[in-house]
Amino acid sequence: MIRLPRLRNSPGLFRIYYLAVMNLSPRNAAKFHKLRQFSRLIRESAFHSITGEPQHYVPAPSGELGVTFIGHSSFLIQIGGRNVLIDPVFSNRLVLLRRFRHPGLRLADLPPIDLVLLTHAHMDHLDRTSLRKIVRQQQRMYQRSPVAVVPVRVDDLVNDLGFRSVETTEIWHTLRHSGIEITRTPSRHWGARMFNDTDRGFGGYVLRAGAHSLYHSGDTAYFSGFREIGLRLSPDIALLPIGAYHPDSFRTVHTSPEDALRAFQDLGSRTMIPMHFGTFRLSYEPMHEPEQRLREAAARAGLAARVRVLSEGETTFFQPAVKRRASLQVHAG
Repeated sequence: MIRLPRLRNSPGLFRIYYLAVMNLSPRNAAKFHKLRQFSRLIRESAFHSITGEPQHYVPAPSGELGVTFIGHSSFLIQIGGRNVLIDPVFSNRLVLLRRFRHPGLRLADLPPIDLVLLTHAHMDHLDRTSLRKIVRQQQRMYQRSPVAVVPVRVDDLVNDLGFRSVETTEIWHTLRHSGIEITRTPSRHWGARMFNDTDRGFGGYVLRAGAHSLYHSGDTAYFSGFREIGLRLSPDIALLPIGAYHPDSFRTVHTSPEDALRAFQDLGSRTMIPMHFGTFRLSYEPMHEPEQRLREAAARAGLAARVRVLSEGETTFFQPAVKRRASLQVHAG
């Protein structure tokens, strides 16, 4: 069993989970019960084989939006003729937690990357080892480095990794880079990487290029902000998290599959792609349950045809949705 002092002095992801556990329960007995549960997750994570096979990069047809699921919350987005990575994590291990599934793409096979977007400082989203390797691969293969985009007060974690530049964003602030508009959106989560940096920013992004738009929520619980994001930005494609919701107290910072489907409806998006499931064992629901519950909830709501579950390495393409965007903008105005 893991002793409390050892846990307090441990680095990184362990601290994040200690902080989460200690905030989620008011009584010491319940806190220690959760710590014991987390030690079980670590044991289960350590002794299993990593499954899955990386796939080949597939370039998007001209004028189409491409979405490749790398795993967990990591995606390669092809939009406006540019390549964007969001929360790229290629490491097999995050401190004490080990992957269950291999990344869907090999880091060495990445195409030229224009932008790397990071939603917040948690180690399953901002992995410095992966980021350093991405920069080196880009320099070696293409003689260039990508630009990083991060929330405010997260730039110190990536400034020394070799990015061409690091741009910081506030909530609702829009950056323009290489023909892409990037708007940071609010979320219901938290941004601390350790104990003493609770001022770090966190949130999601809406990307827009021409008639294409895509929303990556980052980590979040369900909140009224989804409706506001839909009214303000009308994202056509929504990447939404569906895992790490059990016990129910975890839903103060994460969405269940049913919460995510409700968020999708609030956004008014055309297609939902789920994320944040199946890669790292971050909570206590069975690994297969989030996808199963999402499919069942979507079927009950008559939305099954609009939910697209991608396997690691799978790429899907989208035609522009010009008419839909115009109608939504008129309605919102």
